[in-house]
Amino acid sequence: MSTDVKHVMRMAAVLGLALAVSDGSSAQTATVAVGPPAGALVVVGGGLRDPAILARFVGLAGGPDAPIVVIPTAGGSETYDQSYPGLQPFRDLGATDLLVLHTTDRDVANSESFVAPLRRARGVWFPGGRQWRLADAYLDTAVQEALRDVLRRGGVVGGSSAGATILGSYLARGDSATNTIMMGDHVVGFGFLRDTAIDQHLLRRNRQFDLISVVEAHPELLGIGLDEDTAIVVRGDEFEVIGRSYVAIYDHARQLDSGGRFYFLEAGDRFDLRTRRAFRLGQAPGPADRVVTRPWP
Repeated sequence: MSTDVKHVMRMAAVLGLALAVSDGSSAQTATVAVGPPAGALVVVGGGLRDPAILARFVGLAGGPDAPIVVIPTAGGSETYDQSYPGLQPFRDLGATDLLVLHTTDRDVANSESFVAPLRRARGVWFPGGRQWRLADAYLDTAVQEALRDVLRRGGVVGGSSAGATILGSYLARGDSATNTIMMGDHVVGFGFLRDTAIDQHLLRRNRQFDLISVVEAHPELLGIGLDEDTAIVVRGDEFEVIGRSYVAIYDHARQLDSGGRFYFLEAGDRFDLRTRRAFRLGQAPGPADRVVTRPWP
């Protein structure tokens, strides 16, 4: 392992430990309206080239020795096995307990033998592809419930590109014919971020205007658009932006003074998902004027 990677992993371990110690904070113990009441989400806009993002995921899982399950079903191949090349970035960070899990058969996804690796996992990762494939295979199955359990016991669930969008409640670009249709034949995600629609590859693919139609049609939704090599780390009802580019926020209920339809956050910025207010570390979020309390799925 290179010196740079070792440094990244040391920093991730420190961050993961610090966040784990803060599990008793108000963000985690107060009633949570949008994010997971326990554990963390790492939601990436694709083009994952910055090792610090994946290192943050590994750190939140508990470090290089933590059991991590990778589910590449969105990629569309018939089979995936332990030679899956998507494991290499985790190995480069020193991860040692890695398992690939894949099926397109919902009966298999409901079987205890298939779900068993998720019972011990501290981290679960969804690589890119087409998000509707994840919905077809795992939505409302024992796999989805096992993912909730990973979070409930303080683990981390993350994904990049399609693996990011599936974590929201509304499945943007979920049409099985083409990924250019924002509201297609699949519109339900896993819902680990409630009342949200997540888009990816935002600026790289000139998609910054695409979520407007979704939040106009569904004004209760918060639109979150992530550019490549950029992520949000969600704990409770707050997220932090990390990575090399920008995150766009779309809130139909809040007109910007400039008349704009969305605004950008950058690395280090934070966002209160209950109040839908952005802030920076050391700065209090805005008033809680949009709190909607709902039971976690």
